[in-house]
Amino acid sequence: MEFVHKSVLLNEVLENLDIKENGIYVDGTAGGAGHSKEIAKRLSNGKLYAFDRDPDAVAVATERLKGLPATVVHSNYADMTARLGELGVDGVDGVLLDLGVSSWQLDNGDRGFSYHMDAPLDMRMSRSGMTAADIVNTYSVQAITDILRDYGEEKFAYRIACNIVEAREKAPIETTLQLSDIISRSVPAAVRRDGHPARKSFQALRIAVNEEFEAERQGIEAAFELLNKGGRLCVITFHSLEDRLVKQMFQEFAKGCICPPDIPVCVCGKKPRGKLVTRKPIIPSDSEVKDNPRSRSAKLRVIEKL
Repeated sequence: MEFVHKSVLLNEVLENLDIKENGIYVDGTAGGAGHSKEIAKRLSNGKLYAFDRDPDAVAVATERLKGLPATVVHSNYADMTARLGELGVDGVDGVLLDLGVSSWQLDNGDRGFSYHMDAPLDMRMSRSGMTAADIVNTYSVQAITDILRDYGEEKFAYRIACNIVEAREKAPIETTLQLSDIISRSVPAAVRRDGHPARKSFQALRIAVNEEFEAERQGIEAAFELLNKGGRLCVITFHSLEDRLVKQMFQEFAKGCICPPDIPVCVCGKKPRGKLVTRKPIIPSDSEVKDNPRSRSAKLRVIEKL
């Protein structure tokens, strides 16, 4: 299956990265190399480092970036400080993080991300470690409930978790459609009519399997620390939990004095480390959403290092 992935908010990313032809840039989530290729094409004496933990994406990005000033790194972007250090890089002029799952991963049935296609219940971006099947077949009702509620904001998390545990006592839950069917039977009919009832639960399991929030916190912190003065960090999110995390971290980077308001003179000495380039997130244009419906929930936030 060809690795096809439409780059979301491409023009907006290129504009807000403020690319300089001799700069050093990082694409922490290379995927199909759509953003990476366009960044690299704008460099002369500069260099792009494209990260991805998915071995399929690494192979594709390596091929698509041939002949350009780019190096593909097979690694989680959360580890970018160490991996770039190994390559002799201790500062960069811009970082892009395009969070979440790629269209190719969703559409490739054997990866187990989609509730529309029957496949092994996998969901691993790295193709290693714990799978979604491991979670649904071994975790307790409470642990599954917590995952579905905290990572999917699923209202019926407890009911779904109970039905998962009941079903696995008869036979292991091994495929996406097995799980999707259990979830569908666990929610009211009105919920089944309002979009696919498994969407939130599949999102939650994917986040848990890949430890996405932990990686996102570490990756955003690492990316901001690596930025040179005037360098920019661009982050694209696809659901409210991700966007909230990015917003809060950016606000913390941009926060100055934290003295109590009744103290007339600052004694804490805390200075802002960054400047918010976008106080509200940038969203796709109507034409982009029409061309790529999966972009409709995308939000881009940008911060500049002071």
